[in-house]
Amino acid sequence: MDALQALQQRVSVPRLSEPAPKGDILANIQRAAFRAADHARMRPWRFLVIEGEGRQALGELFVRAEEQRQDNLPTDKMRQRIAERPLRAPMIMVVIASPKEKPKVPEIEQWLSAGAAAQNMITAAYAQGVGAIWRTGDYAYDPLVMAGLGLNDAERIIGFLYLGTVQISPPEAPETAIDDYFQPWP
Repeated sequence: MDALQALQQRVSVPRLSEPAPKGDILANIQRAAFRAADHARMRPWRFLVIEGEGRQALGELFVRAEEQRQDNLPTDKMRQRIAERPLRAPMIMVVIASPKEKPKVPEIEQWLSAGAAAQNMITAAYAQGVGAIWRTGDYAYDPLVMAGLGLNDAERIIGFLYLGTVQISPPEAPETAIDDYFQPWP
């Protein structure tokens, strides 16, 4: 698949199964992160790769976060549903913005660079036939989840990239009225 086709046709795939990407396919996804726009080549990101039993541990972390957040404790059914969220794919990559001190490169640019790295990874996954979806939600911003994943005070979760084998063909990318979004100025 060529680059323009991957960029213009990529869609998120929420239903994923084994196997997770491995070998050269995984390495291509990882290398794609390092081609993201990155002012001063600071590489203001890091990634956690969660597979196997690590997904259960992440689910338990989500449950603990939910228990702390709610006035009423979640029911057993809710706990089970929350705990199973990380099991929706065989691999999860946690994309973490890890800003560095540099006066000429504002923190927001570093966060955006980490987001660009995440986008590059899901596009590289799509280009190789790997299913991917970028998820955030409350857990991406939860202090207990961030601490449980080992983030320091300056770091932020940009997203959870769920990666795996496509179970059913995803819908085609919808057509967009591009002129509605691009206008000449002044």
